[in-house]
Amino acid sequence: MTDRQRRAVRALVVVAAIALTLTAVAAATPAGSALVVEDASSGEQLLATPVSNGTPVVLTYTHSVEKTPVHDIYVVRNGSLVMTRMEFQSYGWGLPARANVSRENGSFTFDPQGSYEELYVKPGRTADHRLRVGNRSYDLVALSNAEGVRLHITERSVLSTTLDTLD
Repeated sequence: MTDRQRRAVRALVVVAAIALTLTAVAAATPAGSALVVEDASSGEQLLATPVSNGTPVVLTYTHSVEKTPVHDIYVVRNGSLVMTRMEFQSYGWGLPARANVSRENGSFTFDPQGSYEELYVKPGRTADHRLRVGNRSYDLVALSNAEGVRLHITERSVLSTTLDTLD
């Protein structure tokens, strides 16, 4: 091997070491949070979308008996989903009959208490479950093929955020 070839190999090793180091740093550096929707049985990630403190997360569905819309409203706060409001148009099974419910703009509203590390939802074709995160909307039924999902907040790295922008 000539001196020129040795220098080229050394330069290549140095470049590879720098690239590996930068990748490791990017993978370990936090870049924010994401709401993750994953298959409840397998854990397969179906969706990851960026969120920050204060981002609204809304589950909307049609009540199975009453056939009226229900909105479960959460806000991202410190890595959790905090339920801030429920809106519904009629009483039915599973809706808060004994809570302090008020009437606003033709809907019943309820300000529940609860902070959740994770939520499990069984999207249904009849209920037509939808998820809104900030200004983006997702069809949970299509996303999950009407199978149960787990929603939770996770920290994202600079590397995962960068890779997501390449998609």
